Amino acid sequence: QPKSKAAFGSVGRRIPYRILHVINQDGESLGNMHRAEALKLMDQHGLKLVLLRDNVEPPVYRLMTGQQIHEEQLKRAEKKKASPKPGVVQKEMSFSSAIAKNDLETKTKQIALWIEKRHHVKVTIRQAK
Repeated sequence: QPKSKAAFGSVGRRIPYRILHVINQDGESLGNMHRAEALKLMDQHGLKLVLLRDNVEPPVYRLMTGQQIHEEQLKRAEKKKASPKPGVVQKEMSFSSAIAKNDLETKTKQIALWIEKRHHVKVTIRQAK
């Protein structure tokens, strides 16, 4: 059983599968081919093979340039950062620098409640006019 890929990136020459479904750098399917054929194609065009999906039969690989790989890694990192972690709730509280004492106490009590409930709390302090 081949190890599952933790991160998106070039797989180089170590491909655990014999038959691959290959997609070229423009996104067009080249069909199923043997691992040796895919490596030869990779070398001829100066590209890298990247595993896209290994949970299908045969696994899908794509020929990509280094720039395409880098852009895809950035997109995936951005998407991962933007999506909240499951089970974690983020709360946000905004303060003005000219806040009244009783308002400050009320808001800090609310923040304390959120922290007790294990929510992530983001505090923003705005400068008063």
